[in-house]
Amino acid sequence: MTSLPDRFRAAARGAGATASDADLDAAAQYLVGRWTEPQRHYHDVSHLAAVLDVVDRFAGLAPNPDRVRLAAWMHDAVYDPRALGDTNERDSAEFAEGLLQTLGVPPEVAAEVARLVGLTAGHATGEDDLDGELLCDADLAILASDEERYAGYTSAIRREYAHVPDDAFRAGRTQVLTALLELPSIYRHTQIRDEWESRARANLTAELEALA
Repeated sequence: MTSLPDRFRAAARGAGATASDADLDAAAQYLVGRWTEPQRHYHDVSHLAAVLDVVDRFAGLAPNPDRVRLAAWMHDAVYDPRALGDTNERDSAEFAEGLLQTLGVPPEVAAEVARLVGLTAGHATGEDDLDGELLCDADLAILASDEERYAGYTSAIRREYAHVPDDAFRAGRTQVLTALLELPSIYRHTQIRDEWESRARANLTAELEALA
């Protein structure tokens, strides 16, 4: 299996990075360090690898898959469970743009990766934003997992928000689940939607009922 640093290097090169392999590897290791911070229980390196796997599997759906891969690397690079609103996504987008430019990624490409990162705040994409759709679908892939893995996901999310009292957590989580279920479709790409939509809705509905 290709290592995470190798995957980062390949994506960065595909997006136009001119930095040396050593510098790209150092950046990858730095990012992995961020993804293994102690406050992370779900939004960790396993989530990163899972998102990358989905992007790789459906890369043909996006015109610029290497940009999507870089956005996957960056989308939770800054993660504080106590942060308000879309602070983590905005900070991750800013971080991504700066880091990628230091690696020689063209400024317009770095800015586009940052834009993609920002989409993960609400998972709302514009019409024909195929790169953004793939990133958002990959980020939400966990929702369509089997029962055991989904239970592990919900448990990990609760650990990340251990500082939130139970009643407040239930209220907030209920709001999130309800908003997802009210979407016309959770997944944007037709191929992904056809494969995952039903399972994701079943998982969300079951969790919502358990919270009631």
